[in-house]
Amino acid sequence: MSRIDIEPEEDSNDLPPRMAAGEAQEPSHLRGQDRGDQTSWMGRNKRELPWKCIPVPIALAYQSFGVVYGDLSTSPLYVYRSIFSGMSHHHQDTDTIFGAFSLIFWTLTLIPLLKYIIIILSADDNGEGGTFALYSLLCRHGKFSLLPNQQAADEELSAYKYGSSGQCTPSLALKRSIEKRKNLRTVLLLVVLLGAGMVIGDGVVTPAMSVLSAVSGLQAAHTKLPSGGVRLICCVILVGLFALQHSGTHKVGILFAPVVVIWLISIFAIGLYNIIWWNPKVVIALSPHYIFKYFAQTGTDGWFSLGGVLLSITGTEAMFADLGHFSATSIRMAFILLVYPCLVVQYMGQAAFLSKNMDSISNSFYDSVPDGFLWPVLIIATLAAIVASQAIISATFSIIKQCNALSCFPRVKVVHTSKQIEGQIYIPEINWILMILTLAVAIGFKDTDTLGNAYGLAVMSVMFITTFLMALVMIFVWQRSIMVAALFLISFWIVEGAYLGAALTKVPQGGWVSLLLALFFMFLMFVWHYGTRKKYNFDLHNKVSLKWILGLGPSLGIVRVPGIGLVYSELATGVPAIFSHFVTNLPAFHNVLVFVCVKSVPVPYVAPEERFLIGRICPRPYRMYRCIVRYGYKDLQGDDGNFENLLIQSIAEFIQMEAVEPQFATPDSVSYDGRMAVISSEACSSSNLLVSNEDDFDTLSTMQSSKSLTLQSLRSACDEENPQIRRRHVRFQVPDSLAMYPAVREELKDLVEAKEAGIAYIMGHSYVKARRSSSFLKKLVVDFGYSFLRKNCRGPSVALHIPHISLIEVGMIYHV
Repeated sequence: MSRIDIEPEEDSNDLPPRMAAGEAQEPSHLRGQDRGDQTSWMGRNKRELPWKCIPVPIALAYQSFGVVYGDLSTSPLYVYRSIFSGMSHHHQDTDTIFGAFSLIFWTLTLIPLLKYIIIILSADDNGEGGTFALYSLLCRHGKFSLLPNQQAADEELSAYKYGSSGQCTPSLALKRSIEKRKNLRTVLLLVVLLGAGMVIGDGVVTPAMSVLSAVSGLQAAHTKLPSGGVRLICCVILVGLFALQHSGTHKVGILFAPVVVIWLISIFAIGLYNIIWWNPKVVIALSPHYIFKYFAQTGTDGWFSLGGVLLSITGTEAMFADLGHFSATSIRMAFILLVYPCLVVQYMGQAAFLSKNMDSISNSFYDSVPDGFLWPVLIIATLAAIVASQAIISATFSIIKQCNALSCFPRVKVVHTSKQIEGQIYIPEINWILMILTLAVAIGFKDTDTLGNAYGLAVMSVMFITTFLMALVMIFVWQRSIMVAALFLISFWIVEGAYLGAALTKVPQGGWVSLLLALFFMFLMFVWHYGTRKKYNFDLHNKVSLKWILGLGPSLGIVRVPGIGLVYSELATGVPAIFSHFVTNLPAFHNVLVFVCVKSVPVPYVAPEERFLIGRICPRPYRMYRCIVRYGYKDLQGDDGNFENLLIQSIAEFIQMEAVEPQFATPDSVSYDGRMAVISSEACSSSNLLVSNEDDFDTLSTMQSSKSLTLQSLRSACDEENPQIRRRHVRFQVPDSLAMYPAVREELKDLVEAKEAGIAYIMGHSYVKARRSSSFLKKLVVDFGYSFLRKNCRGPSVALHIPHISLIEVGMIYHV
């Protein structure tokens, strides 16, 4: 790798670009499956599921038990204890117990069933869910994004999914108001980031809460196990759980699904037994009348107890956040047919038991288990608690991947764990950070009641934010009237606001943990997005003038040597400032120049046939091209070594298309910058270039593209260190028999010869600093926060899988 460090003056206009946050690996990730229909998760994965003899929705519904519903299904372990914790003993009577059950029943019915299963799951972004999926939908239907890298060509993607253009006047006025006011768009982003931060904070608290609640049953089994021993067992289980994540959601789901199914059947049977044995009259508590009696009797204690009631719906957000791992149909099927009835019967059974055994409130679940079944249930409960943690861990991985792709999270390594189901991922760095924080929480909190306060605040905050974003989706995406969206918003905010208010009162008693974690991650994400946006805007305003390039002539005033130079930049239009530094400081440049922009668009997936946008920057003799490679925020951006070949084929196809299609056939004297054509992978495969493939282990073959003895020796050393790598060599030829214009043939031959001579990757190694005139807060954010994150996250060259031996970096300082 070569590096040139150049520090321009603070006010210089020649400053370089940097790869966008979240833009990762080369676009050589095709899996051989049809991605043309992006509107259906089923269409993407139907043919790939391993259970060919089982209908797809049923197979996915079964797997969803092991990933999505573990958290929700283990709530009966601690809900009643949390509700009556701190409540006066004078309120603990049959009517109060029935009122608590009625609250739980209607909470389960209104929020998980009505809000999520019926409404929220319908707002998927081409099969993807979560707060960022809603934000992505909003950004596509309005100019709400703060990063100005959107192009008109992005709106033509098949997954862009615009609704009808007609909107009512109030909706249109509201949309324009948000688009015009940067402050409102910033607030919208902060709300989304707070929701994402709460999900990540939930990913820390949930495993500790679930496992600790289950293991605490050991003390209920009348053993002499001290509390320290319970915490030690809990920590061992948590370490094993996080160590298992690298296996992937698919394997974890298959492994854990039977546990959750057995658990749900068990708690259903226990609940039914308790109803019949202890108090069948508990059925009348389904009436909301008992909710009014509950609050009339308990007063303010009843309102504070809502912090315990909301624990009955923990894990609900995972149904939406983990949507990309499965499908809306399978998640609905699993909840309605098994999860919901089992939970209702279990909570009803506990209420029946407690109505006759008031002294068992502190350990209601295990005390309600019939004699002789305590140990089997304890084992199943512990296994189910492990599964409960899996739901939020998977959701955390999903939302961080989305944040990363939309330039709201530092670059991290994303491992796709399934070749069949594309939404299933694993992020090693985040996994181990979550494990350390979870262990700290499990050890630091003295009891599960305090831990439940932190748990409930995180859960309800995410739901509150999701309701707000969903109302905006109704207006701008579904194009419903503002009155309908307002009715939805107000109705659910009244219910959720009561729970959120009760949870906020518990901030001093443990709720501060979730709040602190959420604010920390929100600040981290906003700092990264702010720095990325400032740097992009600086690049945008300091582009190299095309008139200046045209004035240099086709030779650019320097020697053009054989080879292809891939100049990486965030810019989708214009020539980055990095190029002017090369031209003015180096005596030679490559014959063929390609300005590559790898960008993420606000859609979950980009079909392979729509991935490449190819254009020309200057007239034909300059041999300068632009390539925009587009990814969705859920796309696999892998490295199979085929990017260079796809790029060459795409450019060759563009050159031939340009010669025959009138919209591209303009005089050579006119700049082509801005004229882009979508080049599909199918068009590349049918290109007129002759392609020959060779698989070779010979290190000499890796040096044929280089005429430098030093580079040859470096490549030879690299090959000796990696003898197991099987290299694929693709050679292109222009067939003599093919009829084409002489200028087109000559350009194609120059392209092929340049490919044979070698390819160099040119990137900016940037240092971002705040201007001297900037405020103290801006200097703190840019010089310390953003710089620290850039130094400690994955470098753009690593994220893009650029060969280190072929990389040239230009060091520059950005004053933003």
